Amino acid sequence: MFDLSSAAPLERGPANCASCGASLPSGARACPRCHALVHAQKIDALSSQAQKREASGDIAGARELWSQALNLLPSDTTQAQWMRGHLAALPKPAHATPTWLKRLGPLGPFLLILLKGKGLFFAVFKLKFLFSLFTFVGVYWALYGWKFGIGFAASILIHEMGHYIDIKRRGLPAEMPVFLPGLGAYVKWQALGVSQAKRAQIALAGPLAGWLASAICAGLYLQTHSMLWAALARAGAGLNVLNLIPIWVLDGAQAANALGRTARLALICAAVGLWWMGGEGLFLFIAAGALWRLFTMTRPSMRDRPEEGGWDTMLYYVAVMAALALTLHLIPGHGMGGR
Repeated sequence: MFDLSSAAPLERGPANCASCGASLPSGARACPRCHALVHAQKIDALSSQAQKREASGDIAGARELWSQALNLLPSDTTQAQWMRGHLAALPKPAHATPTWLKRLGPLGPFLLILLKGKGLFFAVFKLKFLFSLFTFVGVYWALYGWKFGIGFAASILIHEMGHYIDIKRRGLPAEMPVFLPGLGAYVKWQALGVSQAKRAQIALAGPLAGWLASAICAGLYLQTHSMLWAALARAGAGLNVLNLIPIWVLDGAQAANALGRTARLALICAAVGLWWMGGEGLFLFIAAGALWRLFTMTRPSMRDRPEEGGWDTMLYYVAVMAALALTLHLIPGHGMGGR
């Protein structure tokens, strides 16, 4: 287990929170008002460098970088707990074979491999992801045939892996996706201490990956003219558009949390414009959701008051919407729910 007492002294942080502007006490690791991490950018940079060191085999260097990042985190956060566990799981320096293993003769090396591989052994039996995926495939296989069932499940998996990969590359803990037939899937992760802007980027990474899956299916349709690929492309793109509606637990809701009033107005205009140009009525649902989110900013009973701005998130949001609109335009069924 990593010992915090061996870490370097905490560096002097900024005087004010970069997310909400609140005054920060000396030595603060998280904002007392919005709980954003004070050293978030440096933690991200250290985590990224540590992952590269691990990939190159420099475990000692990776351990040092992870330790520095951990020292910048509040000790009670899930991210800090994950880092402590990761540090404990890093390979230890090689040691001589224990005497008791030598006494086992030829069975010693075999037993040593089993002991070292126990983590992988138990990981194989973490079947929540696989069981839910196979169940998901089975339901849609029974409803629409095996080809569409497998293809549709693969499209949803790619969407969820977009979230998962974006979370993991930031050094945050996450679980593999869990599938719910009829509802979709989700990735469980801890967002405590993560800024609204980063949460929005993680939320939009799923629809972006989902668009990529739909675009591949659309390209295969244009090459083969197989209606199976057309159905997969349209179903995937349509579901990702619906997932961008900024309400409830959808990805669009998390993305809209980072948008100020003007950015939400711009999102409404973009959604209406995409509907007008392509005739896809699904984009009107995004516009309606964004309009509702304008009113939630003025209701004192609802905590929906982001700082003005969020233009980077808005441009990301609109770019994903436009890509999905183009994919829907290229395949049969153009105009579903539109003019």
